[in-house]
Amino acid sequence: MVLALSAGLVGGQAAWAAPDPNDPPDQVDVPEVSTLAAPSFQLPFPCGQKWTGNSSNSSAHQSYEIDFNRGSTADADLGDTVVAAAAGTVVISAHQGSTNGYGNLVKIDHGGGWTSYYAHLDTRAVSAGAAVKQGQKIGTVGNTSKPGNNISPHLHYEVREGTGYPSNIRKATFDGVTFGYPTATVTSKNACGTTPANPHTPEEVCGSGYKVIDKAALGSAGTVYLLYNSGNGYNCVATIKATSLGTATATSAYLEVQGKARVTDSGSFTYYAGPVRAAAADKCVRWGGKAGSAVYDSPFEHCG
Repeated sequence: MVLALSAGLVGGQAAWAAPDPNDPPDQVDVPEVSTLAAPSFQLPFPCGQKWTGNSSNSSAHQSYEIDFNRGSTADADLGDTVVAAAAGTVVISAHQGSTNGYGNLVKIDHGGGWTSYYAHLDTRAVSAGAAVKQGQKIGTVGNTSKPGNNISPHLHYEVREGTGYPSNIRKATFDGVTFGYPTATVTSKNACGTTPANPHTPEEVCGSGYKVIDKAALGSAGTVYLLYNSGNGYNCVATIKATSLGTATATSAYLEVQGKARVTDSGSFTYYAGPVRAAAADKCVRWGGKAGSAVYDSPFEHCG
């Protein structure tokens, strides 16, 4: 069941209109590449997930836009992973403010005049100008919009070819099959034959100034990293998962400075455990972590 509308009515009119693709805010330019066919789009969700889309529930829809939900309650999909429907270059990654009702928007240029839009995101995982692969995480399902426009969490998705909104909106296709307008339930085949990369790095998790000084593989399930910040004398440990990405699984990271109590971050996490930080200038440290059934425990080392 589709639970959310992309926008409500304000004074009997649609609460927002989508921006002109020729001159939207926050957009970076990408050179035009000629192509004779549309990209091979896949459902903008991880492999195997089943989502129900609806093109007619919103008064703001102009053509073939789709709102996606899969949960049985209004907030069930909040925070679910959204991935790129096809490879391309991110040309917008920004909150649209009062400009329109998109809220947190990611727009991807696929070349040949083809673009895809991912709106109302709770979080954005990519920046404008970044190259993305099909199936790469670009954000999470949310309910962001313009001030005063209260909506339930869902993904607003659309594909455009060329310019001249709204006539440039095209019917969505997933795995070569046209979406069954106005409502259909689709199972994602996005990146099913590949292992997606974790969008998070140990440097990002630990923060500015931290550099990797050691690491240990946790089988195929992930890697635990030891980092050091020479500016403040702190060590940091982060465990970055390599499998079951986007699914909460047992993961941990710990750091023990010699002579002090161990600090641990342990639980069921979707992408990483940590950061675990401690002052360790001129001190030996013991560090390690767990992902899946694999565990790493270091001796006291890196003494100084």
